[in-house]
Amino acid sequence: MFEGYSLAELGSIFAMQGFAGLILFSVFVLMALGLAIIFGQMGVINMAHGEFMILGAYVTYLCSNFISTYAPALFPAYFFIAMALAFLASGALGMLVEWGMIRFLYRRPLDTLLATWGLSLILQQVFRSVFGAREVGVVLPDWLMGSVAVTDTIEVPINGLFVMGLTMAITIVIYAVMFRSRWGQGVRAVMQNRVMAGAVGINTEKVDRYTFGLGCGIAGVAGSAFTMVGSTGPTSGQLYIVDTFLVVVFGGAQSLVGTIASAFTISQAQSTMEFFLSGSTAKVLTLLTVVVILMLRPQGLFVLKVRR
Repeated sequence: MFEGYSLAELGSIFAMQGFAGLILFSVFVLMALGLAIIFGQMGVINMAHGEFMILGAYVTYLCSNFISTYAPALFPAYFFIAMALAFLASGALGMLVEWGMIRFLYRRPLDTLLATWGLSLILQQVFRSVFGAREVGVVLPDWLMGSVAVTDTIEVPINGLFVMGLTMAITIVIYAVMFRSRWGQGVRAVMQNRVMAGAVGINTEKVDRYTFGLGCGIAGVAGSAFTMVGSTGPTSGQLYIVDTFLVVVFGGAQSLVGTIASAFTISQAQSTMEFFLSGSTAKVLTLLTVVVILMLRPQGLFVLKVRR
């Protein structure tokens, strides 16, 4: 398999696969952070998470077209505007869904699975009716085009570096919100003991709505970043929903560190195997490996410890 390659060439190949794995890792983390909040903290199996992501991608697409047509002077910075709008649009829809449907299904995880799966089909049809069945893409600003030469043989795309930086920033913000703020403390209190949290004066319904909206809003930002590395279609979200659940469950449903470690492990393994095998074979082998590990350790890589 390695015949004809020098050590330097092999090193360059593995380095390129490693950078590709880091970009995939960044996409996985962005997608999984919102689901880790919704599934890990709230116990809601949100099968429509991919559609909230695609909503953010379509908002970015609309923002790109609008600004390039009516405000071309703002085009170099349009992506930051698009991310904010994607967060607001997906978050607002998430809060509406929580108020109209999810709040009646707490403590009934199988019902949330069926309800959100139906919601995902509805949203896919809405996207298909509004934007058409064909995939669409965005035009990136000039400063996101091109690549950075790490060595003479290794180049890293600038948009991939931007996605990595965005992932790090959002992860830090989510950590601060969930573990270093009073609101995050209230969220964790409600999820661990809803009755006691309500007894001490925490508005549990408000916490539920904002938490679900936050998770969906992060999915919208992930969709905005997704436009840099792929095209957007009505069913694009379904291509990543299995990977996203896999990352969250494998890392430990209630662990932010576990989500990051899981995303890194799965992305690097998948990216490396894709060099030697086909993409579908690499994905299947990764899935089987994770399933075997979960059979031996069903709680995931990291377990949230609580005082009893």
